[in-house]
Amino acid sequence: MADIAERYDIPKQHFWLHGPRSRRPVEYDADAGMWNVYGYPELQEILGDPATFSSDTMRLVPKDLIPGGDEFSMAGFITQIDPPEHGKLRKLVSHAFTRKVVADLEPRIAALTHELLDAAHDRGKLELVTDLAYPLPVIVIAELLGVPGGDRALFKQWADALFQRDTKISLAKPAEQQNVDLQATLKPWKEMSAYLAGHAAERRRQPRADLLTKLVEAEVDGERLPDDQVVNFAIILLLAGHITTTMLLGNTVLCLDAFPEQQDKVRADRASIPAVIEESLRLFTPFAALGRATTRDVELGGVTIPADHMVMCWLGAANRDPRQFPDPDVFDPGRDPNPHLAFGRGIHFCLGAPLARLEGRVALDILLDRVNPLRTDPDDPVKFMPTPTMTGVRRLPLT
Repeated sequence: MADIAERYDIPKQHFWLHGPRSRRPVEYDADAGMWNVYGYPELQEILGDPATFSSDTMRLVPKDLIPGGDEFSMAGFITQIDPPEHGKLRKLVSHAFTRKVVADLEPRIAALTHELLDAAHDRGKLELVTDLAYPLPVIVIAELLGVPGGDRALFKQWADALFQRDTKISLAKPAEQQNVDLQATLKPWKEMSAYLAGHAAERRRQPRADLLTKLVEAEVDGERLPDDQVVNFAIILLLAGHITTTMLLGNTVLCLDAFPEQQDKVRADRASIPAVIEESLRLFTPFAALGRATTRDVELGGVTIPADHMVMCWLGAANRDPRQFPDPDVFDPGRDPNPHLAFGRGIHFCLGAPLARLEGRVALDILLDRVNPLRTDPDDPVKFMPTPTMTGVRRLPLT
């Protein structure tokens, strides 16, 4: 793996991609003021116990750093909500991501993939992220939500501002620096909120057959969702609904470039594409970390984590835990079973996982038909996202 990290100039902050760890599965980082969990069984325990490991991490952020009033609201931010509210909100849109509904999207995904590759062919050069891995899933999720796919340059601008940053997560930074980080996040968040609030208001006047209308009309405990909940829920769907697939597609092509013998195998046996995608998700886990907040003192991995402490769950490292995955640095689509944690586990298991898997399968199958071989350009190097908690390429030129 060290050879691959050097070959693609993978950032050092993506430590799980730079060879095996020899340290303990649970450690306290005094500089950041939080706990880090790297082990697979330890993360299984965390993700399976939302009562002890709460998703509401914002309660640990100093109150003077959280904007008040209309400037910022966490309402409807489903990834930060615990039961029972979490289940009620998730149920509102879960019907849109069932296997049956998602399967019906396959012809549209295939047609879009061909259109995007045709356009790249006309330009004479294929840069996978810009030409396919980004626009494909963002058009699909925009159409599901009911916002114009033609606004995807805006969505990318907001997503980049939020995620294309190399800022380390820490509760121990000076207040001034934490405020600077917060303001950098607030600007794109406010712009997205205003954009989606405008579309939500239009749906109240003129309902359509889309997810945004479902959110506007939805009721929880007999009451309509407040505007800020509708908007925040829509933001999560828009962002999470495309970023995972963008990273998944780029990472999978990178794996096939790094392991050409596996590219030959999948090219000859397309039925193995799903297994290739699953192993890519394990080896290059897109959302490599997530946060939890302890609600009580708890023993984990031989140490005691006190109540009201932040816990960083390193999914990317757990997916390379040799206690669970033999030869974890080897890209082996034949792993069976392959119980990776790339989409999480338990009540917060990724709602859009069936859609991401379908988009990945359809796009990769078409890419294998149209681009032979899938090979990076040595004269135009791959560039990884700098974000410490995300694994993905932001540029992937192919020859």
